[in-house]
Amino acid sequence: MRRILISVALMVACGGSLSGGDLTLRFQYAGELPVPEAIQVDKDVEFCGLHPLVDESLLVNPQDRGIKNVVVYLDTGRGGSEVAKIPSLERTHTLTSKHCRFDPHIVVMQAGDTLHLTNSDPVGHNANVALFRNPVSGQLIPPNGVRRMKLDLPEPAPLPVQCNIHPWMKAYVVVLEHRYVGVSDEHGKLVIRDLPEKELTFRVFAEAATKPLGTVKVNGQQQDWPRNRFRYKIHAGENDMGTVTLTADHFGRP
Repeated sequence: MRRILISVALMVACGGSLSGGDLTLRFQYAGELPVPEAIQVDKDVEFCGLHPLVDESLLVNPQDRGIKNVVVYLDTGRGGSEVAKIPSLERTHTLTSKHCRFDPHIVVMQAGDTLHLTNSDPVGHNANVALFRNPVSGQLIPPNGVRRMKLDLPEPAPLPVQCNIHPWMKAYVVVLEHRYVGVSDEHGKLVIRDLPEKELTFRVFAEAATKPLGTVKVNGQQQDWPRNRFRYKIHAGENDMGTVTLTADHFGRP
């Protein structure tokens, strides 16, 4: 039912029929498999030290080499794509502090949505969201507490969220003027739904990448992705772009 409602909203916004394309792609890691570094807990050790915490900036599935938490979104900024405005559904998203980490690691939103910052731990946390266009806010969240932030404006890039009390806690919030975005799962796969049928420009965010991606391999063939952007022509129905291979060098690793 939710998918139907979104499609209807797109049809009204675009003034057309119920059509569009879904873009699927998968990110894969090439190189020696990285092992997430263990977090050295030095705050609220009695509670936080009970949980096996690791650096989540680069998570690679050891079975299939899929890269988790890569974000791909339609780029509507300077030099990007022009698409019809999509009305906000004013949805609510939750970023939870649980076991002294943020969950989920990536939150994607549309301008006009509300972010709930919750805390299920018995210790206090702070969610400091580095906003540019929306009012800046560092939210202290007591145990079992909740804070609400309505984000009315799109942000120019994925924004880090950090806890000033527990500095290893980190997440990202992506606030767009549309809903054309996907986040890769534990197998490196993501899907962007209901895209307009035309050639579009997309932008890629990989947290641990130490420099612009530049040259990547798509289904074994080299492509140049300047400024972490690529173009792809969308047709009605399924659009399987295939596998994008990122190397250890993209992440500053030997």
